[in-house]
Amino acid sequence: MSTKMRDFEMNDTVLILAALVGIYALYLIAGSALGYSFRGQLNSLARLTFLIGVYGMLALALNLHWGYTGLFNIGIAGFMAVGLYTMAIVSKPAASATAGAATVSGLGLPLWVGILAGMLAAALLGLLVALPALRLRADYLAIVTIAMSEIVRFTVMSNKFQSVDVFGTNLGTGGGRGLLLNYDDPLQPLFDSAPYAALEDALTPLVGGSVGPMLDSLTYAVVLLGFVAAFYWLLKRTGESPFGRVLKAIREDEQVANSLGKDTDRFKIKSFMLGCALMGLAGILWQLRQGAITPTSFRPQVTFFVWLALIIGGAGSNTGSVLGAAVFAGLLFQGPLYLKNIIRQVYNVSGAPNTFADAVGPLFVGKIQPFVAYSINNINALQLVIMGVVLIWIMQRRPEGVLGHRKEEAASIPLSRPRGGGETTPQAAADGGERE
Repeated sequence: MSTKMRDFEMNDTVLILAALVGIYALYLIAGSALGYSFRGQLNSLARLTFLIGVYGMLALALNLHWGYTGLFNIGIAGFMAVGLYTMAIVSKPAASATAGAATVSGLGLPLWVGILAGMLAAALLGLLVALPALRLRADYLAIVTIAMSEIVRFTVMSNKFQSVDVFGTNLGTGGGRGLLLNYDDPLQPLFDSAPYAALEDALTPLVGGSVGPMLDSLTYAVVLLGFVAAFYWLLKRTGESPFGRVLKAIREDEQVANSLGKDTDRFKIKSFMLGCALMGLAGILWQLRQGAITPTSFRPQVTFFVWLALIIGGAGSNTGSVLGAAVFAGLLFQGPLYLKNIIRQVYNVSGAPNTFADAVGPLFVGKIQPFVAYSINNINALQLVIMGVVLIWIMQRRPEGVLGHRKEEAASIPLSRPRGGGETTPQAAADGGERE
């Protein structure tokens, strides 16, 4: 590995760590301003870490599609749902004989089998979507993926598939009521270990009460960060491989890649399937410990959130994907809620109007307090508006993302001018082929 490449990796690591430290510091300061207890601070950090982990994995998976291969996938929520529901059906324990005919059962297989089955199901769905769509322009792939996502969402919410008898077993999606995940917590062996119990005992006096559920949530959030690191490593190795260099060549100019003898359709299908499998895994990890699946969680806005995270960081860069997810989760997703609480601590926002018209009307006579109070009280509803404004600003001012022009090149060697002094640079194939 060249010195320049090692410097880039070191700089990327420093950037990610600095962004995380900065965001966590802001939350600690905000929590102190709000008078949060130690328990409250840990709860907020656990929630923040969980969101960074989930959106970090999804942004990295999307970067494989869009940043590496140029595939416009806006059906992310659908692949997440397929992975999660498949895992639930495969690993959910069988219902007891006295539970009732309407109770949705499962195959009762080990959890790791269900996770692999969920990833495989998401990948196969990606294959079914990619086969017809990749023969058309990228716009059609976008239309097909969002249509698929909505078909999946309405299918799992349909009463027709709430409970279906399959060879004498009641399998199904649970319909609009969702699906209970009544299996053992996969991290329970860790929670029952002696070191974990000692840590819990040490934190109990600081919290002043039971610390178990809070510490469990924080631990799981840290585990998700480990999965983000695994995703990052996998996609980095993929991008540096001959397979990854072909993907980047397709992104730059598919006709040139075809002229070099590469079956671009086959490469795109493989890339799409791998990304969909990772999205399915992220969907599983998203709701693995929640005890139930909520079908309304897979609305199209989830896909919008992932795209916004990728755009903030910069498509084509794995480091940018992680940075964008951290900024999105910390500042745009959770940030408005903290801002609302801080403003309420400083200013009196009582007497807010009930309607938008009543809030806007006083502006024409120079009174802004009703509008400010209305905005603060309805900041949850305005969250998507804030995200849209930020997205427009980014696309106008910095469309390349936080990291700037850091898109990874398709070449396996530096494409700079040859060095002087008669030195020669070893020949290497920039299109993903083997060296001569």
